[in-house]
Amino acid sequence: MSEDRKAQRRTIEATKACRRLMEDHFRELDEAARTGSRKIAWCTSVGPAELLRGMGFLVYFPENHGAMLGATRMATELIPYANAIGYSPDICSYLTADIGSYLRKKTPLTRAYGIESVPRPDVLVFNTNQCRDVQDWFAWYARELGVPLVGVHTHRDIGPIRSFQIKDIAKQIEELVPLLEEITGERFDIDRLKEAVGLSRRTSELWRACLESAAAVPSPWTFFDATILMGPAVVARGTREAVDFYEVLLAELKERIHQGIAAVEGERHRLYWEGMPVWGKLRALSEQLAELGACVVASTYCNSWIFDQLDPERPFESMAQAYTELFIVRDEAYKEEYITRCHELFRFDGMIFHDAKTCPNNSNNRYGMPERLARKLGVPALTINGDLNDLRCYSEEQTRTNIEAFIEQLDEGA
Repeated sequence: MSEDRKAQRRTIEATKACRRLMEDHFRELDEAARTGSRKIAWCTSVGPAELLRGMGFLVYFPENHGAMLGATRMATELIPYANAIGYSPDICSYLTADIGSYLRKKTPLTRAYGIESVPRPDVLVFNTNQCRDVQDWFAWYARELGVPLVGVHTHRDIGPIRSFQIKDIAKQIEELVPLLEEITGERFDIDRLKEAVGLSRRTSELWRACLESAAAVPSPWTFFDATILMGPAVVARGTREAVDFYEVLLAELKERIHQGIAAVEGERHRLYWEGMPVWGKLRALSEQLAELGACVVASTYCNSWIFDQLDPERPFESMAQAYTELFIVRDEAYKEEYITRCHELFRFDGMIFHDAKTCPNNSNNRYGMPERLARKLGVPALTINGDLNDLRCYSEEQTRTNIEAFIEQLDEGA
């Protein structure tokens, strides 16, 4: 990329506030773990965080730590240590990188914030809506640390959502309460739960509006920006801080649209990203696509933290609905219709599917979906091979060449 193009790139000012929020999040957890001032729950990223916050827990998300291990490129070094104790190289590289991090006592939190380790949990809470790996991941820590493990088992490969599915999940969430009361030593307060659910809903509404701002032409930001700025939607949902942050971000994105500020100057192509990020290659991919005049305007991944089904007046049922309507839980027909609706909104002219070696649950290219959607939408699709964290599965040279050829294809069809 030329120096001129680099100089013309304009950073999103809200990134500074995002960094402060993330630092405050980890420092609060570290202080509580060291002093015992608050109970700490580990939660999978689409687990019942609202319930945990409503019951007074601080909440830590190992998947966020896994993404940090990938983004800092520590993961590839650490994964083999988990493999050595019996965890396959083919399973989730968030899981193997995180367990490797624990075994080697190395974390990106040290370099970023001077924090020596992730916070020790008082309870581990999972939801299998993403995959079975999260349950096995937390089960390892339950055995290692002698900590209670509880969770929610979600229906999978769902088409239309049915009432018995919502009732089942709601009941499972509600049944977590007695154990959590034992751990906190406090009685469950429905009003605190309703408050957390309301804040999560507002965060989701704002996050959706931020993501949908990319429907503007030119787009004010990219998928690569969103993968970083979604941090508060993951770690701080159910809090006022997350709501405040996304109000600031949304205002900035609206102002960029008003001023005609493009995330990619001379935007010529608008792309859809399907699947996980390649965390260790975000910058390289972002810069290559920008140099080619291509802006990734939408993704299914970043939409995974939109829970606007949440309703404070129906906290358990609406949590169950929000967690069950998640894209990753749904069947192929639903997923194809979802991406079709995204095409109508964002008007992308190309799709990139990431086949993540260790994440089959969030790799939707393996059963013909790219080809079916390409025919249906009249939009070419490219599949790149890689992984969310394990860069041994990723060929930078091959990916760069494939992307260049794909953009040439789009140029010829323009």
